[in-house]
Amino acid sequence: MSLANGRNILAIPGPSVIPDRVLNAMHTAAPNIYVGSLLDTTDSLVPDLKKIAKTDGYVAMYIGNGHAAWEASLANVLALGDNILVLATGRFGHSWAEMAKQRGLEVELVDFGHRSVVQGETVERILNEDKKKTIKAVLVVQVDTATSAKTDILSIRELINKCNHPALLMVDSIACLGCDEMHMDQWGVDVIVAGCQKGLMVPPGMSFVFFNEKAMERRRSLKLVSSYWDWIPRAQPSHFYEYFCGTAPTHHLLGLREALTMIIHEEGLDLVWKRHKILANSIWSALDRWSSEGSLELNIKEPKDRSHAVTAVRIDPLFGTKLRNWLTENTGVTLGIGIGMADPNDPAWHGFFRIGHMGHLNAHMVLGTLGAIDAGLKSLKIPHGDGALEAASLICADS
Repeated sequence: MSLANGRNILAIPGPSVIPDRVLNAMHTAAPNIYVGSLLDTTDSLVPDLKKIAKTDGYVAMYIGNGHAAWEASLANVLALGDNILVLATGRFGHSWAEMAKQRGLEVELVDFGHRSVVQGETVERILNEDKKKTIKAVLVVQVDTATSAKTDILSIRELINKCNHPALLMVDSIACLGCDEMHMDQWGVDVIVAGCQKGLMVPPGMSFVFFNEKAMERRRSLKLVSSYWDWIPRAQPSHFYEYFCGTAPTHHLLGLREALTMIIHEEGLDLVWKRHKILANSIWSALDRWSSEGSLELNIKEPKDRSHAVTAVRIDPLFGTKLRNWLTENTGVTLGIGIGMADPNDPAWHGFFRIGHMGHLNAHMVLGTLGAIDAGLKSLKIPHGDGALEAASLICADS
């Protein structure tokens, strides 16, 4: 007999759980896109999006996923043949680098593996060796969704400054904006890319590029930027249609307005960050106890190097997929698959899974997910340590 009937928990690292309030805001007839409330609603999103990124700079909104934001960021600051440095801590740095190559950029990619964050000494050496300052930008993923590695962005900026290098610092915060701390201006980030479907709690379909004056000056120096990707009219529109180079994503805007109200004006961003930190620590405490016996272990060993939005887990390949399937079929909990950790045709692929803990999330959802995992470990007779649920509960109780 299955106990999965009822409302499922989607514990994958995006799309995240969508609040009912966001869904209800979107459940309306199509609004007028020429005059009226939609125009005011869209204008109101801009300052709140900037608050999420902690910036006084610019934001451009795009109809598209995170890959669209990658493309937009590259199109506005880099020309054919420009050199860039990409720092990869898992799958998504490689994907951004591949897109850059397809745009005709010269890419130097440094792969720090699947279990490490960016190592500063390597970055410093490369920048110091670039005597002619040919590297136009340093690209780094703040949180790699596949590995759950979280890179210290401020330390990267400090290294660039230490080397007296003019390269732009471009950061992919798609996995973690609104979950892990981001202080764009304070940390000296020039460009951030993000999406709506994770910490911002809106169905997939919108992405954002935040950029400062230095990046804007780079954009103005380019001879060719397509009208669709050009972020100038999107960030400084003279007419409403310029926000989106055409028809607006009407219902996404209505949902985003409700989500930002919840984050910025009700709970408050600092408390949102704190909530994610506590719930992440609760999950890590459970995993620490489970991993005291058997093969299960956290992918990233150091807590300071882990994201508060997603946790990647390793386990004997005999058990990973079996555990995920058992949870979905018997408890209504869906965990994320392991991506980019092994070839899907390799049996090792079955030895990874991920727990998404981002956005519209509270203690009972996390503790319920952990309880379901504990039941699955027991039902499938997967070796594991005891006391996980007690450890997780104590973290929530002491918050």
